Amino acid sequence: MLALVAAAAAGAVNAIAGGGTLLTFPAIVGLGVTPLVANATSSVALWPGSLGSMWGYRHELTGARHWVIGFAAPSLVGGGLGAWLLLHTPPAAFDRIVPFLVLGATVLFLVQGPLLRRLRGQSAGASARTMPDTRPRWSFVAAQFLVAVYGGYFGAGIGILMLAVLGFMGLTNIHLMNGLKNWGALCINAVAVTMFAGGGIVHWPIALTMAVGGMLGGYAGSRLAQRVGQAGVRHAIVAIGLTAFVWLLLRRPGGG
Repeated sequence: MLALVAAAAAGAVNAIAGGGTLLTFPAIVGLGVTPLVANATSSVALWPGSLGSMWGYRHELTGARHWVIGFAAPSLVGGGLGAWLLLHTPPAAFDRIVPFLVLGATVLFLVQGPLLRRLRGQSAGASARTMPDTRPRWSFVAAQFLVAVYGGYFGAGIGILMLAVLGFMGLTNIHLMNGLKNWGALCINAVAVTMFAGGGIVHWPIALTMAVGGMLGGYAGSRLAQRVGQAGVRHAIVAIGLTAFVWLLLRRPGGG
């Protein structure tokens, strides 16, 4: 029941404000699953919901073929490398670093609001399909590769990282940027999920339960997104993330 409720909440907050991994990951660990397996299971559980997000933004990518291709290659390769690194990380080592991964993701989520407001402000004064170059520059490919490595390894907070990279590259249309972000996340997690499943580090009963909950929550969240204030949701997620950081820190061998 905890898995279903946490996933439904994660799907809903992803639709409203993002940050669902900060709900699912601690919940899975709370069910007695090791952090490394919980990380992989959370990625698998939330991946079906990313398909819906990508489908919803598909029209925003019209005319951005070069950017779609430019996003795919580093996302697939980097996501695969990140997943490979996770598969070769000793569980005890992951236990030691995961509190700081959660803290970093919480900080990223905290700065997401101000960054999005800035990007939306830029978008309001730009043409509807503004793109700085016909093709993405190599600096973008390199930056997206690094984001994808992190995404394949842990994943929480990759959305804001991708939006930041796109902003630095000169994109100003927030809808186009969200479409590219969702496409990048889909590519990263597709490779990671496949490798996690093949590597045998997925707790399938929890993953399947959460996948159902995530899709239901995502649908409900999309209906509520225009009615629910994002500020309260964001504050709650930040509080959960910070609490999870302290809890994970204290539960490590030696209590931190």
